[in-house]
Amino acid sequence: MESIGIVSGRPVLQDTKKLWQYSAAISACLLALATGSVLAWTSPALPQLKDPNGWLFVNTEQGSWIGSILSIGAIIGAVPAGTLADKIGRKKTILATAVPYLLSWIIIIFARSVALLCLARTLAGISVGLTCVVVPIYIAEFAEPSIRGVLGSIFQLFLSAGILFGFIFGTFLNYTWFAVICAQIEVVFLATYIWMPESPQWLMGQGRKSEALRALSVFRGPKYDVNEELASIQKSVEEAALRKSSVLDLVKTRGARTALFAGLGMLAYQQLTGINAVIFYTEEIFAAAGSSLDADVASIIVAFVQTFMACVAAVIVDRVGRRVLLIVSSSTLALCLFLLGLYFKLDLNGIGWLPLVSLTTFMIAFSLGYGPIPWMMMGELFPPEKKGTASVLAVMVNWSTSFLVTKFFSPLKATFGEGITFWIFTVLMVSATIFGYFIVPETRGKSLQQIQDELNGKNNGQTRNSEVA
Repeated sequence: MESIGIVSGRPVLQDTKKLWQYSAAISACLLALATGSVLAWTSPALPQLKDPNGWLFVNTEQGSWIGSILSIGAIIGAVPAGTLADKIGRKKTILATAVPYLLSWIIIIFARSVALLCLARTLAGISVGLTCVVVPIYIAEFAEPSIRGVLGSIFQLFLSAGILFGFIFGTFLNYTWFAVICAQIEVVFLATYIWMPESPQWLMGQGRKSEALRALSVFRGPKYDVNEELASIQKSVEEAALRKSSVLDLVKTRGARTALFAGLGMLAYQQLTGINAVIFYTEEIFAAAGSSLDADVASIIVAFVQTFMACVAAVIVDRVGRRVLLIVSSSTLALCLFLLGLYFKLDLNGIGWLPLVSLTTFMIAFSLGYGPIPWMMMGELFPPEKKGTASVLAVMVNWSTSFLVTKFFSPLKATFGEGITFWIFTVLMVSATIFGYFIVPETRGKSLQQIQDELNGKNNGQTRNSEVA
């Protein structure tokens, strides 16, 4: 397959093979599959744990902590993720991420107390935080521009597939076997990812030019002349070394401020959609709605639609553009949340199909926009020297917001009722639509260097309105 390459300083068509790029992205994103299964675990598991006749009775307050403490673990994991990835490499960090995941499932299998379950969920959260920081960086660093959007979308696709995986196996397996099956995801990941190349950009930053050459040759294929691209990477890395980043550097320039505001805003709004609360409490929402459809079946349908639409997003994200999808996503989410609030507020039990339609459409809208795009753009908006620091901040904001949403979703319902609670999220999604229109830049089809130039005002040829058109 042909791709644009650089030879003697001029853009030319070169024969590039993309198999290893897809293989590395898919293998690394098995950790996103694991993340999805971890997120989904509470929906089928908590009803079993809340059974007074069960082997471990968990009350509502304890259940909210078991669900939300994952987010605290994710914050803990995110803090050292960027530094760890810079010190020991993207690949070793990604491999190490499987360990807390495996430990968490082992503890869940043998736990006989709420404290141990909270420990297990915290360990799983640490891996979630590491995954969300390092995997998007790794993919963005080896992906060529023509397929960077597709490869970046695989993360959300596998996250959605993991949720579907969790809902299906959680419905048909008992508590113990559910955890055993989920642990196999990490086993498959370790067996496949061990063979993948390291990031050429990181290798070049370590002065390991020959290894970077070999890694880039694997990613691009034997017929692709990698020398010019390698020289470009070397130049970028050398410039980054002269501009070692701190947190303050993220606000020193116009481009850095725009990227930081857009990145942090997108990842905060991703959680303010209420997505994790919806996933954690899907069965409870359908049970409260009194829907004629079995809550387990409805949950699986919603997760299946989310996974299917994540596939669609992977196909269209490089054709339609990131910003347009974000705006359409948030406006549709606002409508779905408004209808859910209306259903509960007016007690519309006569139309029991409305919660299923609203939540299914909610998942479609989320999977096309606010699901994949914030993580994808975090790998695109920042230069190499700022990427690690910015990603850590973004993940901390994302999971701090997730903790607040998941911890207080049930108390909000108890205090104000389901209707008002969903309308609060409706208002937040209206503000997300405004944010996407005025703040988020378009990155579709642009090299990482071109994105930086435009953020810093060096290329004003494209207007924001033309990007929406």
